[in-house]
Amino acid sequence: MARAPEAGPEIATALKGFRVGVTSHRRAEDLIEALERRGAEVIHAPVLTIAPVDQDLGVLEDTRRTIESRPDVCIVTTAYGMRRWLEVADAAGLGESLTSALSAASLYVRGPKARGAVRAAGLADVGISNDETTATLVDLVLRDAGGRLDGKRVVMQLHGYTDRVQLDRLREAGAELITVTPYRWVRPDGGDRLEALIAAICAGDLDVVTFTSAPAVDALFSTAHELGVYPQLIQAMRQRVATAAVGPVTAAPLEAAGLRPWVPERFRMGALIKLVTDNLARRQVRRLTTTAGDVELRGRTLSVDGAELALPPAAMLLFRALFDAGGAVVSRDTLTRLLSQSGSNHALDMAVNRLRNALPRADMVQTVVKRGYRLRVV
Repeated sequence: MARAPEAGPEIATALKGFRVGVTSHRRAEDLIEALERRGAEVIHAPVLTIAPVDQDLGVLEDTRRTIESRPDVCIVTTAYGMRRWLEVADAAGLGESLTSALSAASLYVRGPKARGAVRAAGLADVGISNDETTATLVDLVLRDAGGRLDGKRVVMQLHGYTDRVQLDRLREAGAELITVTPYRWVRPDGGDRLEALIAAICAGDLDVVTFTSAPAVDALFSTAHELGVYPQLIQAMRQRVATAAVGPVTAAPLEAAGLRPWVPERFRMGALIKLVTDNLARRQVRRLTTTAGDVELRGRTLSVDGAELALPPAAMLLFRALFDAGGAVVSRDTLTRLLSQSGSNHALDMAVNRLRNALPRADMVQTVVKRGYRLRVV
């Protein structure tokens, strides 16, 4: 992966104190390394992995159909899919025949990376979607064909997420459609890490979760449904845990769930990393002046007058609520519900005591009789 430009000594601490969830399988090491290099703590739980080629024997059958049909139009949706398709064909002795068949077709590509893979194979495209979406690419194909594809043989290279609406549009326009899926998304062995990630999201123990494919979003939501925590997951993502998607296709299922993911202007891994870094460092590092000195909340860490403090989870949860109130009183009922669904007053009293003991000055947290607690601010 081409790394985003890095300048200034602050790069190593830009994400210090923040905890980021990574759901990707392909190129996860690049993403994790870049985040950790900036000081983030990363929780990695690959939601989906790519099935081995030998589990996708249908690719060869579809390749033979493509060669025999001599397609008029070929739609390439991903660079990885194009490369893998050619590799599978080469391994089966069909590479030259496939390349010959595609060279006679009008090739349309979904973005610069897909174009690069096509050109690396010695082929040339006739059109590219300007926003790297399959819908726009199909718009382009239909426009160039005058709105109809009657009698035209169209082959479409699919990726892990099948946009059936676009396939239906091609068929309804009269296309004789062949689809090729060079790779499939499958659930990884062992769901412990995924369950731990979902639990961390629900508890608000992450600052942001990153996604690099739409199927990963769908799989995360599906697993949350299976665990019976989907409502809690969505609520946490709306209120406490941000989501970041590499592009609009990946963002679509997040937006459909009522979320507002961060999406970079350039749909690239480097741009995603920069956006996450900028948004966390600039928007979510917060400061407040209290009677004990300047307080800074940076993700999971708290510092008072430059001294970093380590608070237990419940104490940090309380402190965040008081900090967010900016000196206003937070009711006992609100804080009690924050700590426990059972609404135990004893649990709140214990948590407040632990918080006061962990702070440099216990009187930073003031009791407001019959009302609740507040942070003493200046």
